[in-house]
Parts: sequence; C-alpha cells; structure tokens
Amino acid sequence: MQATIAQVLLEARDLTVDLPGDEGVSRVLDRVALSVAPGEVVDVTGPSGAGKSTLLRSLARLLPRVDGTLLLDERPADEFSSSEWRSAVALLPQKPAIVTGDVAANLMLPWALKVRHGRPAPDENALRVGLDSLWLSDVSLRRDAARLSVGQQARIALLRVMLTSPRVLLLDEPDAALDAASSAAVAAGVRAFVAGGGAVVRVRHREPDELSARRLRLEAGRLVEESRP
Repeated sequence: MQATIAQVLLEARDLTVDLPGDEGVSRVLDRVALSVAPGEVVDVTGPSGAGKSTLLRSLARLLPRVDGTLLLDERPADEFSSSEWRSAVALLPQKPAIVTGDVAANLMLPWALKVRHGRPAPDENALRVGLDSLWLSDVSLRRDAARLSVGQQARIALLRVMLTSPRVLLLDEPDAALDAASSAAVAAGVRAFVAGGGAVVRVRHREPDELSARRLRLEAGRLVEESRP
C-alpha cells in the first residue's frame, strides 16, 4: 500500500516473516508492502492472530529473521544501527511496562538506558507540559505510578515514547482497554505528534476516527486497503 502523500517517511517492501508454531513453521507476513508519510496516521486491522503485532515488530526491527526491505527517508535500514533505527521508529507495545517508582521516574526511564548515555534528557518542566498535553494535569510527577488508573498509565507510556522524539510511532492497540476519556486523550497525543511531522502506524480495532488517513486489513499474511475514511 502506497501513501497518497508524495513524501514517504517509512516504507516496507516485500516484508516476509515465517514463525514456528504448534504445527510447524507458518508464514505470518507474506510480501507485505506499507508506506506512511509525514503527518499521516495509518490503521492496521485484522483478526486475532493475523500477525498485526508481528508487523509492528518487523517495522521496528525487533525480530531476528525478516526478509524484505525497510527504508526511512529512502535510506535502507542497514545504513542505521539497530539503536538508531529504534530511536527513529519507536514501538509502543499493547502492554507497556510501568516500573516501580513515581511518574517522573517512569518518564525518564529511556535516559537511564545505555543507548541514550550522554543525550540531553527533558527537564521537569518539559515533563509537566507533556503530562498536561495528555490531559494529566491532575497527576503529580511524584505520584506512585503503580497507583494510576489503566488509562493514566497508558498515557504515561505514550508520553515516555514521544519524549524520545521518534520520527515514526508504532502503536499496538493504544486505546484497546481505555474508557472514552482516556482514548480521546491518547488521540490528542497522536494528533499533536503527526502535526509536528511524525508518522503513525496503529494496530486498532475501534471504529475509524478522524485521525486515520487509511485503514488497512492484515489477513492470511497479506495487507490490503480496507477503506479510506
């Protein structure tokens, strides 16, 4: 599927993934093609077990054996180190980790990793602004993250990824278990991200919203355009 916008930020060509299962090796992705442009949100749907999470992990270069071609700004993936690619193409899994500690510690987690050693970290004012932008103005940076609601934790995890300034966000069912208010807040974060020139690929089962430029369906290893909202 080719983006309708002239400039393509992330592109996948002929992505093919074979994974072992109870009945032997099966083809999960079969020559999948996908492109997404700056400022674009693309939704991926499909039945349970179709390989939607596998697709996101393949785009993030988190699977060891993937055939096909990935490009970012028309540069092949092999021109990037794994850490460079994952900094630019960031995956937020369906159940992101919330670590022991307060909200600030959770938001600062990426800067505790070796890969970001020496990189400037956001200050507390930036963290506060980020929380407010995701409708978390009532959440203190010193609040125990384990005591937050599911919806609040989901927004903390989204903000944590956004603070690392990726080019592309891969979101695995970001609002699947959220109430309407939390889902709307997540949508606001996605809207702000693409307004800044980012691109988003979402695995999503809710009804289409105004954010998605295209809706693609993954089934039997193939990705086809489902509708154009």
